[in-house]
Amino acid sequence: MEAGPRDTDQGTQDPQDEAPRLSPDGPDEDAVTPEVEVELRPQRRLRIWQLAPIVTLAAVGSLMFAFPLAFGTGDGGAVVAMLGLLISCCAAGWGMMAARRVGHAWPGLPARSSGERPDWRVLALYVAGGVVLVALAVWRVARLR
Repeated sequence: MEAGPRDTDQGTQDPQDEAPRLSPDGPDEDAVTPEVEVELRPQRRLRIWQLAPIVTLAAVGSLMFAFPLAFGTGDGGAVVAMLGLLISCCAAGWGMMAARRVGHAWPGLPARSSGERPDWRVLALYVAGGVVLVALAVWRVARLR
């Protein structure tokens, strides 16, 4: 008796026969796999030249807002602080519009062209958060006077 696997199925071919044959100058034409199309356009994402002015404007605005509030520098502090708040809000809006343009969405809100309607509770939460932040900033600037 021989020890080894039994060949019970006589109709199967040897796996080496199924492998593509190579000719001296390369694979046979029948054995070549079909080509796959690849998208050549780059992914839509924010680039450094788009982010740099937004980050710079936000940093300048936040510093203009923070220093008069922190150090209370005279009568013009409230005006500088409000101007810094305005610049910071402009940078935030600019950043949101740039992110929306490349396809990003706020957490809880649907993507731009998905066709879904946003949930009113998420929108109410965002509006309430914005109102609270603006109220706190205005209240702090008003205390400078």
